Amino acid sequence: MNKLYNISEISKLLNLINPKTKKPLNYILRYWEKEFKEIKPKKINNRRYYSSQQLETIKKIKFLLKDKGMTISGAKKIFKTNIKNLDYNDFNSLKDKYYKDFFKEKSKTILNKINKIKLYGKKNSS
Repeated sequence: MNKLYNISEISKLLNLINPKTKKPLNYILRYWEKEFKEIKPKKINNRRYYSSQQLETIKKIKFLLKDKGMTISGAKKIFKTNIKNLDYNDFNSLKDKYYKDFFKEKSKTILNKINKIKLYGKKNSS
């Protein structure tokens, strides 16, 4: 069975805490619930509980909004694309494998064009 986290636990895990009062900033999560359809907490006795899968989604949202400085509409666009896993180790990218494959393919194309140009020059110089 999946562990359920309450809203205060999530706020503490994500370090969404008021520095002066040390209280969790639960209103941020409640606002994100309204903005992102991916967050649907279970309500038990009028309290919000999140699954571990939703916790990962909330971590991604926090990463995009707080760490990357994106707007909410920008983060929504990221969720609409099929980028599922964010790369938390490299803050300059959103999906390491996707960009690595993209640049590898581009590099091969450029290398092939360079080789064709070199061969073309050799043929004409004789």
